[in-house]
Amino acid sequence: MSDADPTRVKVRFSLVIDEDGWPPVSSEGLWAEPLGDDQFRIDNTPWFVRNLAAEDVVTALAGSDGVLWATGRVHWSGRCTIRVIPRRDGPLVGDRQAVLDLFAPFGVSGEGIEQYGMVALDVPPDVDVPAVKAMLTAGEADGRWYFEEGCVGDTWASA
Repeated sequence: MSDADPTRVKVRFSLVIDEDGWPPVSSEGLWAEPLGDDQFRIDNTPWFVRNLAAEDVVTALAGSDGVLWATGRVHWSGRCTIRVIPRRDGPLVGDRQAVLDLFAPFGVSGEGIEQYGMVALDVPPDVDVPAVKAMLTAGEADGRWYFEEGCVGDTWASA
């Protein structure tokens, strides 16, 4: 995505920072495809927004400064968002690309962000969700990473 892509816009999401300082930002901007009627399809994986995944449809309204601010989610895509922080003191030595490489055979994609030393995984609904969850759980248990569920559904919860 680039700022020059006329078919995409940025939609901003307000975030609440908890007492531990997480997330480390007060808002996040995500690329989205305008659908009309103040609706937008999210076109990348959220880093910090909770209960949101790629391809979800949200509503957003422009503020007085012209910035589009999300007002709600109207349709869940069925995708899961999982955030992974590879441990610097673990076998992956903090390598974000190693995390992405381990999940690629499952059909899971994502993106690493150096500034926060983390990976946001996009888990499509048609992959082996129990296997992905088992790998994440095993990796946390053996010291490869920490992970958190950013957006999951019933299939994930029951896996």
